[in-house]
Amino acid sequence: MSDAPVREQVIVFQSARARLLGILSLPLAGAADTAVLIVVGGPQYRVGSHRQFVSLARALASAGFATLRFDLTGMGDSEGDKSSFEVAGPDIRAAIDALSLACPMASRFVVWGLCDGASAAMMFATGDARVSGVIAANPWARSDATLATTRLKHYYTARLLQREFWAKLIKGGLQWRQSLRALLGSVRDARAPGAADGGHTSGQPFQSVMADGLAKFRGRVLLILSGNDLTAREFIEFTRSSKAWRGLLERSNVSRIDLADADHTFSRREWQQRVEADSIAWLNAMRAGASAP
Repeated sequence: MSDAPVREQVIVFQSARARLLGILSLPLAGAADTAVLIVVGGPQYRVGSHRQFVSLARALASAGFATLRFDLTGMGDSEGDKSSFEVAGPDIRAAIDALSLACPMASRFVVWGLCDGASAAMMFATGDARVSGVIAANPWARSDATLATTRLKHYYTARLLQREFWAKLIKGGLQWRQSLRALLGSVRDARAPGAADGGHTSGQPFQSVMADGLAKFRGRVLLILSGNDLTAREFIEFTRSSKAWRGLLERSNVSRIDLADADHTFSRREWQQRVEADSIAWLNAMRAGASAP
């Protein structure tokens, strides 16, 4: 990965909801033809856990991609009241506007999101004609059903295979009645009618909005999924059980990278560097594909 220096500048821009602040990272040499917008997962601001978005933005800029990381309404240095990612559309559109204005030579825009930032990217950025690609890391798709199913498949199954669990049970140190109630509750939630699509009985759940955005998107998508992350596992459970998601992740414009040992925010430096390198490689491939006749 390149360690080339980058130049950075503060950008203040107006969303429909509030005045927002971001940091633009630019390559020192040449004008970037591809610009990346980082949408953070909440509740976080533009720096991210263990400065992951600072590192990511600078790595992308070093590789030749102008990158903007910004604070959503009500977070960090941005004005307004904090609100859900489900209404982040105006902020994302305003951020793309600001990035386009700051990088007039950019002809392609990619949105990079983590957790519910990835979900918001699928919901809103895919409808923007300027956006050519989305990189979604550990997207958020939680529902009562996915949480319950994931606990059943991964937590309780793993506990039954642990020697410590049986030793604790035999010695009487396990509060088995509470554990049994929790297990039965997970089974009930996993089987609840309508739970596979978020448990909503009216209106459109955000998971369906994500699916609709992805279904209509003709750009490229890169999924980055951590093996040691409940959120990533829930996302996979949801996409497997929801009719709205059927076949979407198998489309030719969707690529997937699995990091078997990584956690939700790629907290180890080796995982962070892998995510940065994979993102750069995917961006370079997209750039090369767009330039080919």
